[in-house]
Amino acid sequence: MHIHQDALAVVRAAAPDQPAILNRPHAAARAARFFVEKFPGRSLYAVKANPSPDLLRVLWEAGVTHYDVASIAEVRLVRSTLPQATLCFMHPVKAPSAIVEAYRDHGVRVFSLDSVEELEKIRLATTEANGGVLPEDLTLCVRLRVSSEYSELSLASKFGCDLTTAGELLQATRQVADSLGVCFHVGSQSMSPHAYVQALEKVRAAIVDASVTVDIIDVGGGFPSIYPGMEPPPLEDYFGVIDRTYESLPVSYSAELWCEPGRALCAEYNSIIVRVDKRREDELFINDGAYGALFDAAHVGWRFPVRLLRDGASAETEPFSFYGPTCDDMDHMDGPFELPVDIKPGDYIEIGMLGAYGAAMKTAFNGFGANEVYEVLDEPMASQYRGDRRDPRVSDNVVSLR
Repeated sequence: MHIHQDALAVVRAAAPDQPAILNRPHAAARAARFFVEKFPGRSLYAVKANPSPDLLRVLWEAGVTHYDVASIAEVRLVRSTLPQATLCFMHPVKAPSAIVEAYRDHGVRVFSLDSVEELEKIRLATTEANGGVLPEDLTLCVRLRVSSEYSELSLASKFGCDLTTAGELLQATRQVADSLGVCFHVGSQSMSPHAYVQALEKVRAAIVDASVTVDIIDVGGGFPSIYPGMEPPPLEDYFGVIDRTYESLPVSYSAELWCEPGRALCAEYNSIIVRVDKRREDELFINDGAYGALFDAAHVGWRFPVRLLRDGASAETEPFSFYGPTCDDMDHMDGPFELPVDIKPGDYIEIGMLGAYGAAMKTAFNGFGANEVYEVLDEPMASQYRGDRRDPRVSDNVVSLR
């Protein structure tokens, strides 16, 4: 892999004909160390956010030992990449064959569920994988449905049991599990720490109703990154309220606290360089789009930071929208993306903070999808982890009396 100082150096050296992915391993390693050192429990990387083997190795070397996998393909990938990693199969609906293979061939002992039917599936599949005997080493996490009202992307509809059925399911799971957990997901890009307080209060109610000993509380993902128009509070605020609320829960004295960051660990790892192939007033035709790394920009209106990679550009900017390279009208990203008014065909743009879901959502539709890959040494366009970020809750007009 070619290593360059920054995105502009890549353009000067290579003038890439294909979209160019820029990897920043130092940024991902810094994010991982932040969670390992500051989250008051164990951090499981949510592999679905970015399954790059190179990234998995970076996170492992920075201290992340547990991985949230959501399919048998992810189980195989992480096990082959990181033979010593602990894998947690946290998809609440799994094929029996996937459970058998995960338990028997890959050493998976942690599974999530949100129904009695899934519990029975896990019981039968792991018994089959264990030579006809019910295993005594299962960690089973019951997923509760919680609100996504504080998050930019909801995860409240598909998975999770309601409080009305949680007590019975926890009691039944306790009979099968060596270790019993309760997990939830507040939604992606949660913009308020209160989301976790609200969810943990549901956990409290479920435990009290079930009257069972709980060994693991898993607060899931949702930890935010920084994007235009989305300035979340510092992650330390999230960790603080989670820790205080967790400490008051009626759980085992030896219980563990887990989380499953995805976006927060990988968003700063990647950016992409795209070329402007046509300008039509305030619309730019670029060579990546809705079927490539910019899926979220097209389909959920996500705004990513952008910058023009050219010396001498106008200081005056205006909002642009993008069209991707395919023949589909849906290959459109409304933005707005603020760029210099004199941008023109042949210019290159860096689009930042694409490490989360950008690489994971790519397709080869219409024959597009090829990328060049470079490693760069500069900083991502935004960071939760450098220690120099202004607290977005503090007004510039407020005078501190400390």
